[in-house]
Amino acid sequence: MIQPLFFASLTSFYTAYSDSDFFGKVIFLGLILLSIICWCILTYKVWMLRKIKKNSMTFQDMISNQKESLLQLEIKTSPTDAPSELLNPFQQIFSSIQQKTKELLHKNRFFSSKIAKEGEVYLSRGDLELIESHVLTTVSIQSKLLEKNLFVLTMIVTLAPFLGLLGTVWGILTTFAGLQAGGTISSNNMILGGLATALTTTVLGLVIAIPALISYSYLKNSAKTISSDMEDFLYTLLSTIELQYRRVE
Repeated sequence: MIQPLFFASLTSFYTAYSDSDFFGKVIFLGLILLSIICWCILTYKVWMLRKIKKNSMTFQDMISNQKESLLQLEIKTSPTDAPSELLNPFQQIFSSIQQKTKELLHKNRFFSSKIAKEGEVYLSRGDLELIESHVLTTVSIQSKLLEKNLFVLTMIVTLAPFLGLLGTVWGILTTFAGLQAGGTISSNNMILGGLATALTTTVLGLVIAIPALISYSYLKNSAKTISSDMEDFLYTLLSTIELQYRRVE
């Protein structure tokens, strides 16, 4: 039952496209292009977010098992993991906090070498605040990467119904032009083509805009959740480093 209805709908859309004039066909093609862009972005983003969630869980488990040696931990990435920065933002956060902590410990070791015994090097409160601000920048960059290209979906949500409305108005104008032309066969075809364009473009505009709106809401919420998890991961790492390297006062 569903399959015949689906093919009947496709036939109706194709018939409406065939019966429309040049400008009507341009409107149809514009709506189809918006639909393709919407589904490409949705497919890629869903794949990316699932990959990030999977990678983040694996990475956080590895870090939690090696908390005692965070600064000695080496994360190896192979050349085949090309978009690793995008697909594992938690690894970027860890690398950022590890690198900054090592830099500050090296600085403190250099300036305190004359008064402290070898190996006794610590981080001050100011050092920890500097690490936090540095890594928050990394979190912000990773959050922006998660939301990259989502603005296209909001554009499609707004543009698709208006493009459908343009098709509606153009179809009605074509219908009135056919009515004024009299009862010839060509004018009847013009009337039918105009009505088909008016109705079909309206439906297409809504059919494209609704999934785009749902997709945007889902992807935006997922990106916010991952961004929140990244901040939690950051402060977990900071707490661990503070326990290990801050001097007891």
